[in-house]
Amino acid sequence: MNTLGHHARVAEVQAALREATGLDGWLFYDFRGSDPLAYRVLLLDPSRHVTRRWYYWIPATGEPVKLVHRIEPHVLDELPGQAQPYVAWEHQRALLASLLRGRRRIAMQYSPLNAVPYVSRVDAGTVDLIRSFGLEVVTSADLVQRFEAVWTDEQLESHRYAVVALRRIVDEAFAHVASAIAKGRELTEYGLQRFILSRIHEAGMTTSSAPIAAVDAHSADPHYGPAESGSAPITRESLVLIDLWAKRTQPGSVYGDITWTGYTGARVPAKQSMIFDHVRQGRDAALAFVRERVGSGQFPFGWEVDDVCRTVIREAGFGEFFLHRTGHSIGEEVHGNGANIDNLETQDGRRLMPRTCFSIEPGIYLPGEFGIRSELDVYVSDREVLVYGGPLQTEVIPIL
Repeated sequence: MNTLGHHARVAEVQAALREATGLDGWLFYDFRGSDPLAYRVLLLDPSRHVTRRWYYWIPATGEPVKLVHRIEPHVLDELPGQAQPYVAWEHQRALLASLLRGRRRIAMQYSPLNAVPYVSRVDAGTVDLIRSFGLEVVTSADLVQRFEAVWTDEQLESHRYAVVALRRIVDEAFAHVASAIAKGRELTEYGLQRFILSRIHEAGMTTSSAPIAAVDAHSADPHYGPAESGSAPITRESLVLIDLWAKRTQPGSVYGDITWTGYTGARVPAKQSMIFDHVRQGRDAALAFVRERVGSGQFPFGWEVDDVCRTVIREAGFGEFFLHRTGHSIGEEVHGNGANIDNLETQDGRRLMPRTCFSIEPGIYLPGEFGIRSELDVYVSDREVLVYGGPLQTEVIPIL
């Protein structure tokens, strides 16, 4: 990234600060990589060797300021603004107090009560220090989302590619299972996982971790991972759940992330069909809610979407078996830093933003029996909601 790019990014941050209500500026702070979001938002190289504390102050108006240690005076050289070096801790605090004098409300990577842990990067002691100067520290959650989760047109296209490819791999995986069973060839969960992973790589994609391939009772474990030794064989009359996520290898590409379930028989058992139907209804209710709200220009909070989905499953009598949030932000990381669809693990009070993407993936997990999850990815524009890689799954797929 050239210096011009960093100047443009700071100008974008200042424009966002002026649009926010009552914010004097955004204070970035890092110690030994403690805040990866700071590096991403400021377009800094996260691999650089940094051993001392640094601060970067971007006021809503005016010149930014860098506070850096004399041992590492060049760590923020590419960023615009005056550099103020320090050595002693007393000097650091004096400079920081002077830098923030006259300010009232500033944003930091802080989340009240740790409500959104993805954003909660600044340690409590540093927040105490800033508050000791008489300032109010507010969360930068929506600012981070604006710079971390909003996609470019190129990223949207990379997502479309990824989801279409993953959807094709689902069909290939189920066909691979059917062929193995029909020919009497042994196939385990681990073998299916390796098959899916090979197809991901053949499609020119990469993944942060291996996909999930789970059979019967193992599918009741939302994060099950088959081991090379001892994973379950895939035989006739078994439920098969696969969860796969990947992105193109080009820099800046974003993930696709989908989950499908199939049954290795011609007739899916009634209980599995019933559970899938409840999951599907929750999924579709959440999607319809997002479409209605976005279509009217009223972007919902992440927790609201979770409530819509969870209410459907709770009213069906399976609320206690829905063990995780309804969905997560998707970006260059499969679990991104935008709003999550969550009012269970956290209460995500961030609104969904235009040009961001998230999953909707409710699940019902019956211990010792089976689990059903159905996952799709939702991209929202200014007034439109898009789901790529269709058609959506409407029933457990009979594999044989």
